[in-house]
Amino acid sequence: MPDTSAICNLLAWSNQQLAHSPSAAVDSRVLLCHCSGLTPAYLMTWPEKQVPSSVEQAFIALVEKRKLGHPVAYLIGYRDFWTLRLKVAPDTLIPRPETELLVETSLSLSLPESADVLDLGTGTGAVALALAAERPNWSITAVDSQMGAVKLAQQNAALHNLTNVSIYQSDWFQQIDSKKFDLIVSNPPYVESNSVYLKQGDVRFEPLSALTSGKSGLDDIELICQRASDYLVPGASLIFEHGYNQAEKVTQLLHRYGFEQCRTIADLNGLARITGGILP
Repeated sequence: MPDTSAICNLLAWSNQQLAHSPSAAVDSRVLLCHCSGLTPAYLMTWPEKQVPSSVEQAFIALVEKRKLGHPVAYLIGYRDFWTLRLKVAPDTLIPRPETELLVETSLSLSLPESADVLDLGTGTGAVALALAAERPNWSITAVDSQMGAVKLAQQNAALHNLTNVSIYQSDWFQQIDSKKFDLIVSNPPYVESNSVYLKQGDVRFEPLSALTSGKSGLDDIELICQRASDYLVPGASLIFEHGYNQAEKVTQLLHRYGFEQCRTIADLNGLARITGGILP
C-alpha cells in the first residue's frame, strides 16, 4: 500500500503494481482522475496534494482489478470515441481507436444528403452515433443481437441527444424490414474461434459473441455479404472493419456476392483495416 495518500505516492504505488503493463502510467492517472474527480493537469501540477481516504481506497480497489487484467474502460464505465464519451459495460465490446477509420471512411462517401444508413452489430453504438452526430440529416438504423448492447446504445444516444438514430435488437438482418439503405457499415466479430489473441489483454474480459466468428473469423462477414444486396439501393456501399490479415478474403467475399469497385484502407499502423464494395 502507498505510504501516504499524496497524489505522487498513489501514482508511484500504482505504477509499481501495474509494472507488467506498457500503459501503467496512463492507466494509473486515468483511474485516479476517475476516483478523485481531478484532472490530469491537476495531478501533474500538485503531486504533493493529499486526497481523501475514501478516494485512496477506491483507487486501490480499481488498481487491484486492473492488475488482474480488467479493462480500464469497464472499471471507469466509459470510453471516448470520435467526439463522444460512450458508456461501456462488460456485455459489449470496448470501442477501439482504429474503428474510427470506419467512421472516417463512411463520411468520405458521396451519399444523399438525407441518406439511410444501417449499422450492423452496433455494440455501444459507437459507429452509428458518431455518424449521427456528424450527419444530422442522415437517418441511421443500428441493430445488435444482444439486448444488453441495444439498451446501452440507446442510453448513449439519449446521452448525446441524437434523435436521428433508431436502435433495436436484430440478429443481423432478421428484424430489418424491406427498407433499402444507401450504406451498410459493420464492425462484426472477426476473430478466429481458436485464436491465441482471445487469451491476451483486455479481450479476456470482453464477450466472445462480439469477438469470434467461426474457425476463419469470417462467418458473419460472409453472411452479411450474402444478404446485404437485398437491403441496398443500386450504387450503395457495404463497408467492414476486419482483421489485419483478412482484407484479401473479405474482398473475395464481396466480389462473390456481387459487389464491385472493392477497396481496402489501412489504419495509422499501416495495417489493412477497412474493406468495402459497391452494389452495381
